[in-house]
Amino acid sequence: TLPASVIHDAERLARFDREARTLATLNHPHIGQIYGFEQSPDLSGLVMELVEGDDLSARIAQGPLTLEEALPIARQIAEALEAAHEHGIIHRDLKPANIKVRTDGTVKVLDFGLAKAMEPRALADEVSANPTISPTITSPAMTVRGMILGTAAYMSPEQAKGKPVDARSDVWAFGCVFYEMLAGRRAFEGEDVSDTLAAIL
Repeated sequence: TLPASVIHDAERLARFDREARTLATLNHPHIGQIYGFEQSPDLSGLVMELVEGDDLSARIAQGPLTLEEALPIARQIAEALEAAHEHGIIHRDLKPANIKVRTDGTVKVLDFGLAKAMEPRALADEVSANPTISPTITSPAMTVRGMILGTAAYMSPEQAKGKPVDARSDVWAFGCVFYEMLAGRRAFEGEDVSDTLAAIL
């Protein structure tokens, strides 16, 4: 479901609807499917494929994966990213919590491109007009030019600097996820967000 700040902003809601329609065109066995965008006076949200099983973060919490376990998962994530990038769609928030592994070993990458769909464009324009506004993390699933938004541990350096992102940011995040699968810990960590971003940079 969408936050109130989106459903009461006609421009952002229309943009979200357009992005959701674009994302719904992604039809790939390793990407969670979007079936529709539903609205009511008090609630708006996406209808998405139900993917059963644990997310990858739950599996990593049990300890590092062996190379034999990690490679098939990594291959399926890479195939999902490649398919999306071929359609011009960037994930922007790839992390273990957005990757489901079903009991049969099938991987589904979730929340593809939703970061772009959730962009507060007016806020981005405000930051561009006033560079003294400090970049801040305001959501676990968004990135906007001039602002730092997203999940810090998996951000590419350009994301951490609030710069525009492209498919290479997803490749960076993929590397972070693959490292975490094999090591059982994050590639970039810190006591807080600032420390994590400093480690990335």
